Amino acid sequence: MSNKREDYISWDEYFMGVTMLSAQRSKDPSTQVGACIVSQDNKILSMGYNGLPIGCSDDEFPWEKDDETPEHSKYFYSTHSELNAILNYRGGSLDGTKLYVTLFPCNECAKACIQAGIKTIIYADDKYDGTPSVIASKRMLNAAGVVYRRYQHTGREITLYL
Repeated sequence: MSNKREDYISWDEYFMGVTMLSAQRSKDPSTQVGACIVSQDNKILSMGYNGLPIGCSDDEFPWEKDDETPEHSKYFYSTHSELNAILNYRGGSLDGTKLYVTLFPCNECAKACIQAGIKTIIYADDKYDGTPSVIASKRMLNAAGVVYRRYQHTGREITLYL
């Protein structure tokens, strides 16, 4: 009888890897974000990435980020990865699930996570920490008892050949 392999990746590495791979589907030229919702027994329930709603052409809507007019700003049209993952789920309840995400959720996505019943958020980056959106997000998550923590990078490198 042979011994099992010992150098396999952890659940956190696995699910964060899935979110990073999912983020690569985003057409956004400046920020690609991926999300993965996981059950309490470590089964992937849904995934999402930031992009336009189904039926809205990636070629006909804007991708600029600094314009305040609907004709030129992606913010009026794109859906964040967390909300896409929640909306993509076709099962029952998401109560008690974990969300892996490459970027800390904004206040709007935090509201959706709370309402969906997500209880744990593991994020890779918090580059907007201290902004009004993230301050509000953390306040709501704390009030709702949602646990969040930064993913601890292991330094492991995984190469995919496609």
